[in-house]
Amino acid sequence: MISGPLIAEIAALVGEPARATMLSALLDGRALTASELAFAARVTPQTASTHLAKLTEAGMLLPIREGRHRYFRLASPKVVEMLDGIVAVALENRPRYRPLSRQARERSAARICYDHLAGRLSVDLTDSLITHEYIVVGDEAAEITQAGTRFLTEFGIDLSALNSTRRHFCRLCLDWTERRPHITGAVGAALTKRCFDLGWTERMKHSGAVIVTASGKHGFRETFGIGMPEETGNGTRGQ
Repeated sequence: MISGPLIAEIAALVGEPARATMLSALLDGRALTASELAFAARVTPQTASTHLAKLTEAGMLLPIREGRHRYFRLASPKVVEMLDGIVAVALENRPRYRPLSRQARERSAARICYDHLAGRLSVDLTDSLITHEYIVVGDEAAEITQAGTRFLTEFGIDLSALNSTRRHFCRLCLDWTERRPHITGAVGAALTKRCFDLGWTERMKHSGAVIVTASGKHGFRETFGIGMPEETGNGTRGQ
């Protein structure tokens, strides 16, 4: 199979600046309206509609109808993996960049990428699981050990249910701000959901950044043995 034309077709769609900005705005897993995406990309609603139609036709976006409103979200984890891969390649040979704005620091410390945690918090969680030999890592995936199965089950994650999903079970993704791997796939999503359910993390409004609550700081320290990056919140929530 000659893949060159296929690569060129998708690259042309993603490479247009306005469309690239729209896709980036959806990386935190939220569904946004055409107006919100037009505002993010700084284009007119008419231009945004054309871009969104092309991305939807290519299978990169999934339109969702809620009453009178129409939302768009990334169509699948494969689209997220593709976008993350592009960013990782783009940053590979560039000097390490430390963001200066507060919002950028917050996103670097902890954020949502589609349905899993990313940023320094997620990298630290992954390192903790490796150090305690709960997972054994390969090139792009990780295998959960017997000790890891017990730990995650006690933490409240039903691994048997995750095995029935059609997505990757426990995958590693290069974090584009930390340039070290974090866990994605079904296990990464389940860990993230569990942290939200426990009240350890909260999403910041109008941002993909994540706040770690006071109970979360205690929980991450006691359960995973990790401290929190300063930018993940002031620790006043959840007390």
